[in-house]
Amino acid sequence: MSIAREIEDIARDLIKHQHDHPPVRDLNRDAERRLTFADRVADDFSRLVGSWPFVLAQLGIIVVWIVLNALKLIRQWDPYPFGFLNVVVAIEIAIWVSLVLMAINRMADRDRLRAQQDYELNVKAEEELKALMNHLMHQDEVLLQIVNRLDRGDREMKRLARRLEEVLEANKELVKTPSSDARPPIKIPAP
Repeated sequence: MSIAREIEDIARDLIKHQHDHPPVRDLNRDAERRLTFADRVADDFSRLVGSWPFVLAQLGIIVVWIVLNALKLIRQWDPYPFGFLNVVVAIEIAIWVSLVLMAINRMADRDRLRAQQDYELNVKAEEELKALMNHLMHQDEVLLQIVNRLDRGDREMKRLARRLEEVLEANKELVKTPSSDARPPIKIPAP
């Protein structure tokens, strides 16, 4: 087998060890696509309820309500102990808690998706590492074959060089000793 053909075979073996894997998904985009209008509204309200401006606005409304009713600056619509205020706040709490719980449920769903994606990425990374290790082991085998071939070629070259030196020495001895006109046959070593 010629060296060029061996190199082609080695290159073909190395190319064979390429692999494919599915693309990575963008979970945020997938989750945004699945949201309904009600889900978006609930998310916006939960963001609003969880903000300092909302808390301060609620506190301001309650303080104004109490001051207007306690000081009787206008017609008193909710006398002390502010039963109507308690009903309004209770209804608000029920609504806001429901919306926040819906947002928390969506966050839990999103966390499950992230956990699944992390698992898939870990599996892909493991497959990639296995493929790389297999590829490296294959390259090691190919390199070992190349080194063995080079070592055999080096030993053969040394053997041929020693044989050539022996022949040259034999020829030098023949040239030093005059003999008859007949030339001695030159022995060429068999490969």
